[in-house]
Amino acid sequence: MRKALRWLLALTVLIGTLGTAGAATAADATGTDATTDIKERLLSIPGMSLVEEKPYTGYRFFVLNYTQPVDHRKPSKGTFQQRITVLHKDVARPTVFFTSGYNVSTTPRRSEPTQIVDGNQVSLEYRFFTPSRPAPADWSKLDIWQAASDQHRVFKALKGIYGKKWISTGGSKGGMTATYYERFYPRDMDGVVAYVAPNDVVNKEDSAYDRFFARVGTKECRDRLNAVQREALVRREPLEKKYAAYAQDNGLTFKTIGSLDKAYEAVVLDYVWGFWQYSRLKDCDQIPADAKNATDDQIWDSVDTISGFSAYADQGLETYTPYYYQAGTQLGAPTIEFPHIEKKYIRYGYQPPRNFVPRDIPMKFQPQAMRDVDTWVRHNARRMLFVYGQNDPWGAEPFRLGQGAKDSYVLTAPGMNHGANVAGLVPEQKDLATARILDWAGVASSAVQADPQAAKPLAKYDAKLDKRDTQREMTLRP
Repeated sequence: MRKALRWLLALTVLIGTLGTAGAATAADATGTDATTDIKERLLSIPGMSLVEEKPYTGYRFFVLNYTQPVDHRKPSKGTFQQRITVLHKDVARPTVFFTSGYNVSTTPRRSEPTQIVDGNQVSLEYRFFTPSRPAPADWSKLDIWQAASDQHRVFKALKGIYGKKWISTGGSKGGMTATYYERFYPRDMDGVVAYVAPNDVVNKEDSAYDRFFARVGTKECRDRLNAVQREALVRREPLEKKYAAYAQDNGLTFKTIGSLDKAYEAVVLDYVWGFWQYSRLKDCDQIPADAKNATDDQIWDSVDTISGFSAYADQGLETYTPYYYQAGTQLGAPTIEFPHIEKKYIRYGYQPPRNFVPRDIPMKFQPQAMRDVDTWVRHNARRMLFVYGQNDPWGAEPFRLGQGAKDSYVLTAPGMNHGANVAGLVPEQKDLATARILDWAGVASSAVQADPQAAKPLAKYDAKLDKRDTQREMTLRP
C-alpha cells in the first residue's frame, strides 16, 4: 500500500510539473509564447504599434501607441491612438500600472511601487492630452468612466503577457485616476496605491482648505507668505506693467482667461497654495521677510518662482485644457478665502475652471460624479492605500474609509508636501505600507508576512530611474 501511495504521489507531481511546463510555453491570447521576444509579443497585440524602444540597463523600455475607441459605449464610432510605455523587466515579475493623469513621460521612470515590488511598469497617457487626443475632439467623451475604460482595455490586452499580480498607482491626479479605475473595474487590480489624491466630494463646500491654510507650518512662515501675496496686489499697477513687458518678450497672450489683469491676479492668488504644494517649511527662509520694504523685483521674483507668471497665459493653459475641463465638469476645484487681503485688492477671487478652457468647448458640471466615487471608496475599498502629505493643501480634502473597507489604509507623511510617498511615512507606517504592497503584488516573503518590519523595497534605488517628476507648471492643478 505504501509503495502504491508513493507511486501515486510521484505521478501527481510529474503531471503537475508537465502542466506547469506546458503553461509556461503555451501560446497566450496574442498567439505568442514566453520564448518569443517581448517586443514581438507586445506588437502582436491587435491595435498595438511601436513608436520607439529606448535602452536602459536591466530593462527593455518601449514607447507604444494603442488603438482605443473614442467612446467605449459605442466602439464603432471612431478610434484614436493612445500613448503608453512599458518598462519591461520580466514576465515572471508583478506589474505596476501607472498614470500621472496627464501626459506620459517617454523617459524611463520607475514609480515607488515598481521599485518596491521590483516589477514591470505600464504607464498610460490620459485621454485628450496630446498626442492622445481624438480628432476631431468630442470633449463630452472626456470623463472618468471613459478614462477608466481606457485602462481596463490596456490591462486586458497586456494581462496575457504579464500574468502575475497587478497594482495600479499614480500621484495627484494620477492617484485620483487609479481610484476611479478601481471604482469602475474593481476586479482588474490586485492592489491600489494612490498618492496625494484630492477628493472634492462637494464642489461648493471648500472650507477645509481655509482651515488648512490657517494652521499649516508656522505662524512666522504663514505671515511671510501672506504679506508677499498681499503686497503683490497692493503693487498691482507697477507689477502689471512689468508683466506686460514680460508677456511681450515671451510671446504670451491671454485670450482664454480674458485679460492680463485676470491672469496676474490668478498667479498671485496661487502664491501661498503653490508654496505649500511644492516647498517645505525650511524653504520659508527664501521668502522676503519684510514684504512692505521689499523691492518690486523681489516681490516679482518670489511670485514668479513659486506660481509662474506664464501659468495662465494661453501658452501655459493649452497643455492642461483636459485637466481644467475635467475640473469644471466632474472633479471639482477648490475655492478659498484670503482673510489677510482687503477686499478692495481682490477683483476676481479664485477663478473657476471655466475661465481656463476655451469658450468653444462646452462644459456642464456633474455633482454626482465625485459623490459616487467617495461613497464607493468608503464602503467598498479593497486593498487600497492612500498616502498624503501633512503640508500639502490638496490633502485638505482626502479620501476616507468607512466600515465596509477591507485591507485599506489612509496614511499621512509628516512635514511632506505634494511629493509625499511611502518612504516619507513614520517607520511603523512605512513598514506596514511596504509590506502590504509586497503582499498585494504576490512577492512578500514569509519573513515579511510574519513581521512588516522586515519589509524593504526589492529593487535598489536608481537615481535616474527613480527620479520623481514633480510638475510645477501650475499650482491650482493636482
